[in-house]
Amino acid sequence: MDQGNTAFLLIAAALVLLMTPGLAFFYGGLVKAKSVISMMMMSFGAMGLIGVLWVLFGYAIAFPAAEGLSAPWAIDWSALGLQSLLETPEGAAFPPLAFVAFQATFAILTVALISGAIADRAKFGAWMVFAGIWAVVVYFPVASWVFNFGLADDGSFAYGGWITYGLQQAFGVGAIDFAGGTAVHINAGAAALALALVLGKRVGFSKGAHVPHNPPFVLLGAGLLWFGWFGFNAGSELAADGTAALAFVNTIAAPAAALLAWLLVEKIKDGKPTSVGAASGAVAGLVAITPACASLTPVWAIVLGLVAGAVCAVAIDLKFKFGFDDSLDVVGIHLVGGLIGTLYLGIFANGTGLIYSGELTQLAVQAIAAFAVLAYSFGLTFVIGFAIQKIMGFRVRNEDEIAGIDTAVHGEDAYKLELV
Repeated sequence: MDQGNTAFLLIAAALVLLMTPGLAFFYGGLVKAKSVISMMMMSFGAMGLIGVLWVLFGYAIAFPAAEGLSAPWAIDWSALGLQSLLETPEGAAFPPLAFVAFQATFAILTVALISGAIADRAKFGAWMVFAGIWAVVVYFPVASWVFNFGLADDGSFAYGGWITYGLQQAFGVGAIDFAGGTAVHINAGAAALALALVLGKRVGFSKGAHVPHNPPFVLLGAGLLWFGWFGFNAGSELAADGTAALAFVNTIAAPAAALLAWLLVEKIKDGKPTSVGAASGAVAGLVAITPACASLTPVWAIVLGLVAGAVCAVAIDLKFKFGFDDSLDVVGIHLVGGLIGTLYLGIFANGTGLIYSGELTQLAVQAIAAFAVLAYSFGLTFVIGFAIQKIMGFRVRNEDEIAGIDTAVHGEDAYKLELV
């Protein structure tokens, strides 16, 4: 066992887990002062629920070992409760449980990301029911499609999900998604769109009606996300090597460029660059570089960041044009940014992208992977959300939304001023 790589993977897992509290601060600063507890609790609720489900059976669904192409929805019965993973096989690079821990943090974060689309108006109990069902029906299988692959001694695929192993068998190249552009960001973004449509618009929804109550929280959250994202991207190499170093550098370059691009668009559109824009731009760049961090040169990573920052800065206003209330722009940042990063690889991926190979094959498989996950996630999320709304009610009453969802749902206030 390589203790260096084991330590690297465990540290990366801790960094990714930190991203969910970072997300709670990021989202918490963007909402009204009277719904910040509700917003942050949805992230912490995901940490508790998905952490337990992952240990019990989530890993067994996401990583079933099998020869050849694994079924679209399979389970490794021996891995229930992680019983078969307690011992480290001889010659393994790291303990299996280190990888289990690392992937658990991805599952937690992906579920938490969705909550931003339904800020200010969702019941906590209904959210927890949704989070559990969605993880089992959507995230665990999609993670298997993307992340579950085994390599033979010669470096070729021995088994895996259809997005990696299956597309390679069909087209000669598999889809590239190093750290979760499809499984995490497109998946969560599509689910966010579906859930926003199910819950409907907030009271008084219009452009400029809902402003962030605490921009310093937003900046703190973005900083924690960026810090944790180094574990997210570089850690996905599962080894402290040159590929991890490339992913690390690209995780600096792309979000830095995206931050600048977002601020420039804001200046042109609105006349003033904002702190929230800087934070949002950095996150958009982080989203876009996630699938591509190990497959681009740093210069192409900067170009990707510039494109993602500018496009996402414009995309967040589409909700006003099309009339859906994605409260905290999960669609505009994660779905759009995830699509940009995933499709960009079809042109600029080292070796296989169009500019290197002269062929569109990589772009084709990237598009198949991206839009298949989008359709699967959107369709099932809409059904799950609609059923919960009809059976137990997903949205709070308008009176509670206006009075303050923190008090109505949690019996707490984020800020209590006392006169002495």
